[in-house]
Amino acid sequence: MIDPSPWRATVLTLFPEMFPGPLGVSLAGRALATGIWQLEARDIRASATDRHRSVDDTPAGGGPGMVLRADVLAAAIDAAETGPERPRLLMSPRGRPLTQARVRELARGPGPLIVCGRFEGVDQRVIDGRGLEEVSIGDYVLSGGEIAALALIDACVRLLPGVMGKEASGTEESFSEGLLEYPQYTRPQLFEGVPIPEILTSGDHAKVAAWRRAQSEALTEARRPDLWAQIPPKPTNRAGRQKTPKNKTDG
Repeated sequence: MIDPSPWRATVLTLFPEMFPGPLGVSLAGRALATGIWQLEARDIRASATDRHRSVDDTPAGGGPGMVLRADVLAAAIDAAETGPERPRLLMSPRGRPLTQARVRELARGPGPLIVCGRFEGVDQRVIDGRGLEEVSIGDYVLSGGEIAALALIDACVRLLPGVMGKEASGTEESFSEGLLEYPQYTRPQLFEGVPIPEILTSGDHAKVAAWRRAQSEALTEARRPDLWAQIPPKPTNRAGRQKTPKNKTDG
């Protein structure tokens, strides 16, 4: 039986006005307007209990900056009333790197609750006590988790059924097979003296596919040796040489 409920993102943030932001335009915006997915931005500060609506305090043990309080954030998570079937994510530079495989998993589910940290971080006790999965979008530090949350949500929404114009759009791009995407070209045929590679206008689909695969492999090996190291080696023939598709060409 198909679950009729739309994919839903619940975001806990100190700046709910940052949402939907760029998620309100283009593919994600149209899908949001038509109900393919839903977005709820909740203000963490609404769960503060003192008259100043305090959400942070100085770090235990000393040090610069402030830390988001466990009691306030835990109350905000509890007030969101998300069921156990929905992943609870914390955008954090110390989290596991977000991969396309993880994005596909999240897109297939009911949608996550996403906590956007601020200041020097979040009290570890709420991370442990509320089962937050720390997720990173890169090896750098942002002012807060909101931009990271926008990126994660966009990556998921574009994979939802009915969002992209052609289903194949999501299967022939970077990371879909562990490789970077091949170079793309379109009209004009000649631009600043550089033509479109002849093989792409040959009409030979097998040769085009082989060229694109070769380009993806070359780009991945050169730019992302970490990804390239995870690609299984090509099968070899009896002479110990790698088998090369007969239609493979550098044209």
